[in-house]
Amino acid sequence: MNLELALAAGISGGTLFLIAAIGELFAERSGILNLGVQGMMFVGAMVGFWIGSDVNPWLGLLLAMAAGALLAGLHGVVTIHLQANQIVSGLALTFLGSGLAVVLGDGLAPGSGPLLPVITVPLLSQIPVIGVVFFTGHSILVYVGYLLVPLTSIWIFRTRPGLHLRAVGEQPSAADALGVNVYRQRYFYTMLGGALAGLAGAYMTMSLVPGWHANVTFIAQGWIAVALVIFGQWKPGRTAFGAYMVAFVSRLALDLQDPNALPEWIYNPFYEYQPATFFLNMAPYVLVILVLVFAAREANRKRIGAPAALGTPYVRGERGH
Repeated sequence: MNLELALAAGISGGTLFLIAAIGELFAERSGILNLGVQGMMFVGAMVGFWIGSDVNPWLGLLLAMAAGALLAGLHGVVTIHLQANQIVSGLALTFLGSGLAVVLGDGLAPGSGPLLPVITVPLLSQIPVIGVVFFTGHSILVYVGYLLVPLTSIWIFRTRPGLHLRAVGEQPSAADALGVNVYRQRYFYTMLGGALAGLAGAYMTMSLVPGWHANVTFIAQGWIAVALVIFGQWKPGRTAFGAYMVAFVSRLALDLQDPNALPEWIYNPFYEYQPATFFLNMAPYVLVILVLVFAAREANRKRIGAPAALGTPYVRGERGH
């Protein structure tokens, strides 16, 4: 097993989780929990590949983001304007987006190769180990992911709009009293989260695993992205680390299916699959379950830094907000 190539694959795969998780982080920072990430990624994947292969890849990316933002806007109307339960609305959005993608994507060709450019960064790619892992042969969206993390951190913690975002997620009534439009902020960041989820979906079908395969394109990536926001304690850097770690473990499970990659005491030629790979395949989903169970308790949410108003509808002039 080549560790450098496995780490590089983790970076490529982790970008999928990273982009979607950063989008969800923005939405949750504003106080809106959107469990429809899976559905928005599914629609973005279908639209991106459809337009990217038939018309233009860059237009495909833009329309994938627009499709994700549109679905997120629908979630915003239901949860912000109509003040419906955010968990129920998010689950419904997952089913709606997944169903739309499967129906509208029926008949799309499987695809023959990446639709987005693959880039090797001069000079940086020559650095031992780091160059191979981070700067050699990656999709352009991987490098976008590198920039997205620090830019998100600066936006949230070092700018006035970021201060407004945190205020809306923590104390919306206080933010409202200071002249911040809570509803507008929540709509904007919810739709921004949807746009990034759509972009992540397009990255999947246009670059990471080129082609449209409705039954296998997405299994639980959207749910993992939601869990990664909690795992990262609503901070971009920690969320990015979790995204790359999950992708690396997933890739490791594939590499370890090679009998030569395992110690003799683990590999048994009389079994079709090695026991170690079962545990590695389960690891990302076990992480999702553990993180969500842990975060379900209000005391734990406060301890790990969840926005105080997360999941709570805001009614202007009503106490308790």
